[in-house]
Amino acid sequence: MIAGLDPFIWRAFFAAVGLAVIAAPLGCIVVWRRMSYVGETLSQASLLGVALGLAADINLTLAVVIAAIAAAGVLTLLGRQKTVPLDSALGLTHHATLALGIAAISLVKGPGIDLMSYLFGDVFAVTSGDLVWIYVGGAAVMAATLYLWKPLVRLSLHEDLATAEGINPRVSRAAFDLLLAVVIAVAMKIVGVLLVMAFLVVPAVAARPLSTTPERMAVLAAAIAILGVILGLWLSLSSDVPGGPSIVIALCTIAAISLLAGSARGR
Repeated sequence: MIAGLDPFIWRAFFAAVGLAVIAAPLGCIVVWRRMSYVGETLSQASLLGVALGLAADINLTLAVVIAAIAAAGVLTLLGRQKTVPLDSALGLTHHATLALGIAAISLVKGPGIDLMSYLFGDVFAVTSGDLVWIYVGGAAVMAATLYLWKPLVRLSLHEDLATAEGINPRVSRAAFDLLLAVVIAVAMKIVGVLLVMAFLVVPAVAARPLSTTPERMAVLAAAIAILGVILGLWLSLSSDVPGGPSIVIALCTIAAISLLAGSARGR
């Protein structure tokens, strides 16, 4: 990025970079705990928040945060039931929230509402108010993540041992689900509901072959995410491809190179 670019490009850049740094450590936890499906379910629930915001005429980001947190609470309850396996319950919730969200938006949207922008994001439509949400909310999420980092890592690596050491897995999981819900809600405008988990998971996947410690993986994931943002925005501006998908394409390319290099090194 160079001086002289339009303000909307700078807003897109700072929004995506800020989100990349916030999401990186959470993405690592998602990968370690194999929670991608949980994250997808939370992201689909964000569409219900959009419908709520449109119907009640309130700030959409706030409405999405409320909906995502409510969905996190539902997932916590689903994790306690023993009637069906958790993945089956998540499958039900995942598809139900997506269908309900799209249906609800179609019922309440006005002529100026573009459903595709919620599904795939529009990073170039980020406003100064969105930047405030990202950086103020992100600072709170980062502080909470740092506070919970050791318990979450221990639970991810060996849950029984962590529990024996006095860590309450239910409290840690619920807190993590809430943090994940907030990040997903904020990220939705940048990469959209359908791609938000890629923004969280792909940098962590790319960093894993290059990391020897959890902390190194989190830092590398953030660096890779920032690189993906830069390359993705360049691809979008140079080829007129939507910004969110361009960022995810760049991230997936970096991840593929990293996995291939890690595989070749391991031979």
